Amino acid sequence: MFVIVITVAIGVGLKQVNVATKVVSSENFMYQSSIIVEDLLNILKTSKDISAVVDAKSSEALYLFLSQAAFIPFESSGVEIVMKINSARGKFNPLTLSNKNLPLVQQYMNRYQVNSQYVDILLDGMSKIKEDNSYNSTIFDEKPYLFRDYIVSKEHLQEFNNFYAREYNDNALKNINFDNLFYFSNNKNMSIDLNYATPEVWEMMLGCQKDKAELLSDGGGFYTKIKDLDLNSEEEENLKLFKTSFFEPILYVEIEITENELHSKISFEYDIKKKKGSNFVYEI
Repeated sequence: MFVIVITVAIGVGLKQVNVATKVVSSENFMYQSSIIVEDLLNILKTSKDISAVVDAKSSEALYLFLSQAAFIPFESSGVEIVMKINSARGKFNPLTLSNKNLPLVQQYMNRYQVNSQYVDILLDGMSKIKEDNSYNSTIFDEKPYLFRDYIVSKEHLQEFNNFYAREYNDNALKNINFDNLFYFSNNKNMSIDLNYATPEVWEMMLGCQKDKAELLSDGGGFYTKIKDLDLNSEEEENLKLFKTSFFEPILYVEIEITENELHSKISFEYDIKKKKGSNFVYEI
């Protein structure tokens, strides 16, 4: 039902745009993209399926919804749209690095032949402006205008990765799947939803082997307590060093829109409790 509602509502919206807007194609496309996002937000706010997840307060209900709405492709009025909805709390936000979990993050990097100094460089990228210039590296000598409050995107992370590769003549970072490991946000208090943690995140948090990490990543929404995870005592202690949860009703929505040679990608978080979107990123 959720998929049908989205298809119909956005299809009608696009027809209205095509009739009402007779301008340059690129401007029309940008307008279409904004209309689609607005329509989608309204659908999320009024969706009975999402309201049911809130009412149930259940990790299983959230998992069921995401399994049904994870990937929705459709076409309307010559515009191709692909929408993906996932949990926004399945990865590790570098901004949540702390003295407690730092050794485990370094250990994970070392496992893939990445020097511990790499984590120091990441910390530079989140340490804000220091008047005494007491950074761990010289990256800001090379790039004095590089943003350093937090890591904001994959492209921003790549600046630090490139510096590490040049500084240490080391290409070991290619061994790490950063797309599955890191999530970028200025929310320092965000938790990792253990029902959606990726294998890479499990491996880093527990210091466990890949096979166990992959097994744990297939929680199916059934994790509600630590005992459900079947961890040994060392792994339980390691997990306590990270901020985790069993139910984080925050969605990560990605929309890809294509019309002829024009393409846009929009992503944002949606808090289903507060019925509010945030952290919007537009690539047009």
